[in-house]
Amino acid sequence: MRNRAIKPCDVFINHRGIDTKRTVVTLLYDHLSRLNLRPFLDNKNMKPGDKLFENINRAIKQCKIGVTVFSPRYCESYFCLHELALIMESKKKVIPIFCDIKPSQLRIANKGVCSEEEIQKFNWALEEAKYTVGLTFNSLKGNWSEVITSASDIVIKSLIEMENEKQNAEIRKIPMPAQNIIATPTY
Repeated sequence: MRNRAIKPCDVFINHRGIDTKRTVVTLLYDHLSRLNLRPFLDNKNMKPGDKLFENINRAIKQCKIGVTVFSPRYCESYFCLHELALIMESKKKVIPIFCDIKPSQLRIANKGVCSEEEIQKFNWALEEAKYTVGLTFNSLKGNWSEVITSASDIVIKSLIEMENEKQNAEIRKIPMPAQNIIATPTY
């Protein structure tokens, strides 16, 4: 079997599947894909037999941006919180979408599944995300097309800014040629 090179994703979409996978998340994934970006969405990028944490952790570490779709049951999921913490620890740019929930409503519902260390890490990641400017969306009253277009525009602008910063950093690394300066003696 031939090893196929898998290109890293541009955007990792972190979400609670039960709340958003069949709505905003899949629409966002499809829209970003049509724009020739490489989004990562677990049910689209993984196949039976793939190691869950291994593939998700790699995708997060290799992505350029994280889009986190917060929803009413988001904080009940160990996987969501694990992904969010890894995105934050990796210092990725995060674009939060608060779907049917306000940032102040995000709280960890620990049912004895997480260690104290994980709870602290998850709380830290949630606090970081709460205080990151994002999009808010009410699925009953909002315009789906507008939120998808807005999120996509933010992703594209962010990727362009990151590429420009990378190019500018590379330019600053280029050594300047030594100038042939001839000192004229003064008498």
